[in-house]
Amino acid sequence: AADKIERSLEILGITGIEDKLQVGVEDAIVKIRQAGIKLWVLTGDKLETAKNIGFSTRVLSSSMEILTLDVADRKAFKDDIETLRMNALQAT
Repeated sequence: AADKIERSLEILGITGIEDKLQVGVEDAIVKIRQAGIKLWVLTGDKLETAKNIGFSTRVLSSSMEILTLDVADRKAFKDDIETLRMNALQAT
């Protein structure tokens, strides 16, 4: 519906909100990585938003293996989480 309505519009203003990490969080994440501890990020954000925030705050880097769990039902969730768990165990 939006593609039919949102035509020939003139943008009058744009706003954005960026959640900042609390002071010291980024340093703590660096120390966690240096200690060899695996870091998991759980968020309710949309996948693209979560990744953008992760990269912009350097919580994520392109050299990391980033696993994504995005499922719609309980059965698929259980299957996917088990697959991720088994892959993580094999990687260690």
